[in-house]
Amino acid sequence: MIERIGLAARWSDAVVVGNLIFLAGHTAEETRGQSVKVQTAEVLASMDDTLAQAGVTKNNLVSVTIYLADIAGFDEMNEAWDVWVAEGHAPARATVEARLAHPDMLVEMTAIAAK
Repeated sequence: MIERIGLAARWSDAVVVGNLIFLAGHTAEETRGQSVKVQTAEVLASMDDTLAQAGVTKNNLVSVTIYLADIAGFDEMNEAWDVWVAEGHAPARATVEARLAHPDMLVEMTAIAAK
């Protein structure tokens, strides 16, 4: 059985298949155009919300991929990340530089969580 969370015309915010939850790319909406740290905090809060809708928390994350419009923002992104991630529950993680959909988007994250 497949459950879709936040279903839109082109994507779902998350798709639940068995015991796995696949999160779509989460980006900043309210803080778009602000700093990497501020956008990262919004993205992480958005992921928290999506995970809650799937019945889990950030502690269930097994993998996160972070896309930065400019890898120079890596330390700034980590400032927000380090406050957010629960000690002893850090997921596997990759961070890459990528051109994002809009020039004022600085951070996008996708993730996989387990129930």
